[in-house]
Amino acid sequence: MASPPLPWLKPAFLVGGLSPLALLALQLARDTLGANPIERVLNQTGMLALILLVASLACTPLKVVAGWTWPMRVRKLLGLLGFAYAVLHFLTYVVVDQGLALATILEDIAKRPFITVGFLALVLLVPLAVTSTNRMVRRLGFPVWQRLHRLSYVAASLGVVHFFWRVKKDHTEPLVYGGVLALLFAIRVAEALRKRRARSGAPASAI
Repeated sequence: MASPPLPWLKPAFLVGGLSPLALLALQLARDTLGANPIERVLNQTGMLALILLVASLACTPLKVVAGWTWPMRVRKLLGLLGFAYAVLHFLTYVVVDQGLALATILEDIAKRPFITVGFLALVLLVPLAVTSTNRMVRRLGFPVWQRLHRLSYVAASLGVVHFFWRVKKDHTEPLVYGGVLALLFAIRVAEALRKRRARSGAPASAI
């Protein structure tokens, strides 16, 4: 049975994904971001980048476990929104927080571990965003494109580590994200093993 078209799905997720940015801009214009607005923007954009990236990685496991197909329609959109927030997070640090002081920025990346892993996560997201179009899928070939986009789990893992090292006291929240990411990865691995067994003719156990 074909799934319904749901023409409102992508616009709804796009509006929902951009709403926190609009709220931040409004709070900035009204000067209601608190005593340290730069830190507030850094925290919010970094958190949104991680949430959206993990949400994009949850789309395939949801299809595997629950049989839902609609999340696959917004997977790319969620990933691109996550990348956009990651870029905004980095630009806030580089331009607003550090004032484009290149020497200081490079020193931070080299010597402060949480900034190092955060920067590596952003670097890994760049080729994923660039190759997200259907044209690039055809150009690379689906097997190559698929292998490349497995880096999204590496980028998300680095994002969790960045969050964990950034938090000074309570690590509960980054650990929750780490646990969710581990569960999603486990589902993907189990499904890959099931398909491999099915292709080889061996009995496959259910997830």
